[in-house]
Amino acid sequence: MKKPAEIREMTPEELDRALADDRKEIFNLRLQAQTGQLENSARIRLLRKEVARLETEKTARRNQAQ
Repeated sequence: MKKPAEIREMTPEELDRALADDRKEIFNLRLQAQTGQLENSARIRLLRKEVARLETEKTARRNQAQ
């Protein structure tokens, strides 16, 4: 899990890449949950929070630029 300071230091490209990676991992974890192969169900929740943090930073940067 990335700390807020680490997220603020990311470039826009890194933010987009991290978002894509986290969303892909959430998708894969959901598939595992549906097939009964998921071992750590708390990981989905942590990733959803991480995506929210990344999206919040993107929105803040967009609003600051305007």
